[in-house]
Amino acid sequence: MAYMSEEGYKKLMAELKELETVERPKISAAIAEARDKGDLSENAEYDAAKEAQGMLEMRINKLKTVIADAKIIDESKLKTDSVQILNKVELKNVKNGMKMIYTIVSESEANLKEGKISVNTPIAQGLLGKKVGEVAEITVPQGKIALEIVNISI
Repeated sequence: MAYMSEEGYKKLMAELKELETVERPKISAAIAEARDKGDLSENAEYDAAKEAQGMLEMRINKLKTVIADAKIIDESKLKTDSVQILNKVELKNVKNGMKMIYTIVSESEANLKEGKISVNTPIAQGLLGKKVGEVAEITVPQGKIALEIVNISI
């Protein structure tokens, strides 16, 4: 089951619709055009179009699976007494004093540029259930880091 915000769910639905109604017909047309060019055994355009079709169908199937397993979280019931999914968490690296803010989201909504990290990441896993003022010792690829929770918001 994948927990996500309503916004994230709507984005996935929009992407699925785009892939099924726009991209799928484009690839079908590209395959038909390549097929019309003759000998398929040495037709690189045909091979490329078929490969693109396979990748598109894989993406569509993955989206359908994520959407089918999605559980939309009622944001009005979220609390900020301890870290949970869809919380915005302000952190301070105990070692160097650097501050950062992350929103913990479902894997399908994660986007580091927007400060959204997947609930499945080591950092998010280490923060879940912690309260303001607590220090989370988290093992990351570079070693262990200590992050103090400065604030939790929605």
